[in-house]
Formats: sequence, C-alpha cells, structure tokens
Amino acid sequence: MSHSDIPDSAIETVAQFINQRHNKHYGIPVLGHQNNLETPQIFEILPFDKIDDTKRKFYAVDGSYNSEQFYNGLSIGMYTAGYICYCEGKQLRQNDLDDPVILGQAYLPQNILVANETHLLAIYDELLMMPPVAKFLSFLQLPLDRVFAYTKEQVCVNLSTLLGFCQEILEYSLVYEISERPEIVAGDFILRDGTLRSLQIKQQALVLLGKHLYGKGIVIVGVTKQSPIKMELAYTLKQIDNYLQDRLKPKYPFNEQDPKRQKLCCWFEVPDSVLIESYSGDMYARKNIKGGRGFGLFTAARLDYVEKLQNYDWLIVDVNIFNAVPQIENGQFFRDRQVLQEIFLELTRLTQEHYILGYPYPLAEVHNFVTLRRDFKDVIISRVKYSLYKDQHMDNVDIENLFLDMHDRF
Repeated sequence: MSHSDIPDSAIETVAQFINQRHNKHYGIPVLGHQNNLETPQIFEILPFDKIDDTKRKFYAVDGSYNSEQFYNGLSIGMYTAGYICYCEGKQLRQNDLDDPVILGQAYLPQNILVANETHLLAIYDELLMMPPVAKFLSFLQLPLDRVFAYTKEQVCVNLSTLLGFCQEILEYSLVYEISERPEIVAGDFILRDGTLRSLQIKQQALVLLGKHLYGKGIVIVGVTKQSPIKMELAYTLKQIDNYLQDRLKPKYPFNEQDPKRQKLCCWFEVPDSVLIESYSGDMYARKNIKGGRGFGLFTAARLDYVEKLQNYDWLIVDVNIFNAVPQIENGQFFRDRQVLQEIFLELTRLTQEHYILGYPYPLAEVHNFVTLRRDFKDVIISRVKYSLYKDQHMDNVDIENLFLDMHDRF
C-alpha cells in the first residue's frame, strides 16, 4: 500500500483536530498574579556565570526498551533503566566500574529470550528480584496487588506490554535507590523523564515514595516536552511568549546587564479545565493524593527562550505535590509559592546549555546513556550469531538460516 492511498478525508480529520487544539483559548492571562498560581509567574533566569555555583546534586533517571521478533517465532527483548548525577557542572561517578567514560549506574536483565509464555513469566520474576526493585518493594511494605495496577498474567500478555512494565517499575525503583545513596542530602534534585504518575503502579505506592522524598528534603520533578497539555495550551503559550518578549522584556528591571543574556522565565500551574481536555477527564491528572495516578502537580514552564522556535522551550513539569501543597494530607490545598519559585529558579541552572536550550541537560545525557539504539536488532543478531558459532559450535549455514528474513528477499 502506498502512502498516497490514504484517503484525503482521513488526513483532513487529523489536520482539523490539530488546528482546533492549537487555537484553543482557556482565558489564562499573560500577566500573572502571585496569589493565583494558575497565571504566569515570571522571573529572571539565573545568570549564566552562576549556574555551577551550587553544591546541589542533580540526578537524572530514564529508561528504555526494545525488542525484535524473527520469522521463526523467536523474540529477543530487553529493557533497561539508569541514572547519572551532576554537581557543579561535573558528572559524578555512580558505579563501581573502573571505566573513565561510563560514570552512570544502569541495570540490565539476564533473561532476554522469548519463545513461549514461560519466558515472559521468567522476565517478570527476574524483575522483582533485581536489587533496586526488591529494595523498593521492601520499602513499600505492601502486597503486590496493592503496588501493581495489573496482575502478572495481564502484564505478561505480550512482550511489548511486559517490557514497558519492567522499564517503568525499574525507573521508580531507581528513584528510591538514589534517595538512599549515602551522599545525597536535603536540597538535591532528582529529574525523571516523564511524569510523576504511572499506569503500572497504584497511587498509594507512589504517594509513599513522594512522601519519603519530601521527608528527606529531596526535590523530584518529572519533565517532558511530549504532552497533550502542550497542544491544549498552544495558543496560551504563544500569547505569553509574545507578551514576555515584545512588551515586558524592554522595560523589565533585569539584574543582568548584558542584553544578550537578559531572559525572562515563567511557570504556572495547569488549570483543571486544561487537564480535563488533555486527558478526557481521566483521573491520571487529578490534583490529589487519592483517586488519581501519582504524586505530581502539573505545571507548564519556560526555563529559557529560544528565538523563532515557538513553544519549543516550554516544558510540562510535574512537581512533587508534597512540595507544592505541603498540607495536602490534612485536606489543606494552599500552594507554597516560595518553594515552587525556588524549584524553577534552580532548574534554570540546567537549561542554558547551548546544545539543548530550555531543557535540563542531565535528562538529555541520561537519555543517551540508557537508550537502546535503533540498531538494536543488528547488534543482537550479530552477537547471538557469534555466540552460536564460537560457544555452541553450530554450522555457519544453519546459523544464517535461523535469522533469515524472508521479507528482505522480496
């Protein structure tokens, strides 16, 4: 089938949906008020020559998975997750390896072969025995049916579902592992690629993690550029950008004297009306520690400014709801603006690297550290072939026939 065979009406439906969302107006003013955090909270970016003047440590966590199925019914699947740490602009070693390049800590499974359901179950069982996951589950002190949203049988229904589950569980386990490292102190940051919510882990378990981090004074944020919230807020973000650059910047009392380094940043709490449209009323985005999916509070933030790339530099930042609403367990929903303002100001230490302006560079680096590349299939096949020949002494022709892809022949 050619791409030109796709009906024009189908393409037009997609374009119409995008246009409607892109031009939706939610009535959020461009001029904010400090007593209403659902309006823009504007501040000056941290001076570039000061970004490394802190003893805070910034950890970044990410994960990845990939799989390939061969014509003979054999599949190979792998997941991984890891973290890195920066302090004063330098990466700190997190592992015990004698390697001058690999400084981060990552975990990989031993079970990667899938030929039948038994292998899927083995991957699941191995995950629970991994040291970070075992320690996280021990911390929670909850039965598995109160931790995980789905049963073992539901998770192991296919390889893709299982690998996604394993990656996410391992990522949150590493958040806990970081919080227990001996060198971490109050005021340090953990950045997670994504949100502080999960479809795999029940809210009760995640709330325990969020409360644990808050109790130790550790700040955690989930950061993403990919979110339905950005599409809903496209019009609003454009209006705020125009106001900051064209109207406010010329008269703003900057502390920075160099005009090239004078930049305005901004953040605001995402209103319920936007969240309802973004997630179709789902409890995923609920602003509470009960009846939802995690322990986050969605905010939109501009932590640098990139000329001529409209909305590129806006992020969706999911902050720990215990930092934002410290009395939430007592039913009081007062927002701590001072704490939130400090969090976003500190994040601008990480968003001024020239190669990825507006996005925290530790997250970019950890993504490169753990991502299973597009050449995953070729690498795996090459290594398995070599092992079959060297260790199993199989005939070369038989080995090639095992991995013959008939689709490539026609």
